[in-house]
Parts: sequence; C-alpha cells; structure tokens
Amino acid sequence: MTPNLIPVLDTAMEERANFAPPSGPRFVRFGPFQVDQQRQEVSKSGSRLKLQGKVYQVLVALLEKPGEVVTREELRRRLWPADTHVNYDANVNTTVNKLRQVLGDSTDKPLYIETIPRKGYCLVMPSEASNVPSGPLIPNHVTENASALAAPAPATEPVPARSGFWIPIGVVGLILAGMLLGAGITITTLYISHFAQATRWP
Repeated sequence: MTPNLIPVLDTAMEERANFAPPSGPRFVRFGPFQVDQQRQEVSKSGSRLKLQGKVYQVLVALLEKPGEVVTREELRRRLWPADTHVNYDANVNTTVNKLRQVLGDSTDKPLYIETIPRKGYCLVMPSEASNVPSGPLIPNHVTENASALAAPAPATEPVPARSGFWIPIGVVGLILAGMLLGAGITITTLYISHFAQATRWP
C-alpha cells in the first residue's frame, strides 16, 4: 500500500493560503505603497516588496482600521491560533518591526505605523481603497503645494508695441499734411493770380 503524500508548503505561503483576502475594493493605497488584496502583494512605486505571511497580515490589520488603534491582543488572535504556544509579546514586536523595515519606517519618527504605549499600533498615513490600480497616495499638504507649483501663471493680455503702432499713423499724418499744404498753396496761388487779373480790367 502506497502511503499518502502530504505536500510541504513554505511557511509564508501556508500562512497566506490560510488568510482569506477581505471582500471589498481590491487595491489599498497609502503613501507610495499599494496593496493588492486579491494577490496579497505589496508594491512601492510599482516595485514589488517581499512580505512574509504574518508581516502582511499585520499590515492588512492596520489598513482595516486606519487612524485607529489595533491592539496587541487583536494582532495575537489574528496571527496565531488559540492553541499556539509562543511568546506573543516578543513575536508581535518582531513582526511589527519587520513591517517597519519593509516600509522604511522608524519608531522615533513614524511616517506610517505609530506605537501606542501599552495598547497597540496605529496607521497614521491616510489610505484609499479602489478597484483600479493607480499611483501613490500623497498627503493633502503635499498635493496642495504641488498643485500650487504646477498651476500655470494667469494669462496676461499682450501689451501692443506702441512704437510699431504709431509709426504708420505718423507717416499717414505727414502725407495728409503735405497734401493739404500743397492744396492750400495751389488754391492760394490760383486765387492770387485770379485777383491780379481782375484788377487789370479798366
């Protein structure tokens, strides 16, 4: 009799296989990161990141409650079954620290994950869910400054070149003045000659 063969899965793959992706929008964005909840993948500015199963689950737990505290007890229940015997506090700390390393975050000046003393952790970066993949989500103050810089300067009406505008008018004026002067001289000459001939008659 041939014994049954049981496939051995990688720990990270097994953890993700047991973790059902939540229903709802497929993609979640925060900062330069995008989470594909269907494929359970995380990318930064289009480049895929490597997250272990439990590290990914911590991130999803934080994304499910943005701006709210996710307690250490919630993470313990999410990451380990009830009959698992591990040092929960140390393992939670290690898993959150691994997530911080992947995100490039720090405990001193957190950009994404803030530690709430004696309670848990909080995702401080705003997030946005969508069914369509898109670019990174940038905080409002950054987008406002960028839009102000990118906004085109208000259009101004072109100032006509006054010198070029008045030259033709000046030329025409001189021509008209010359014509009037010539006509005046001609009329005056005719008038004088006519007056002179009239005075010659007896």
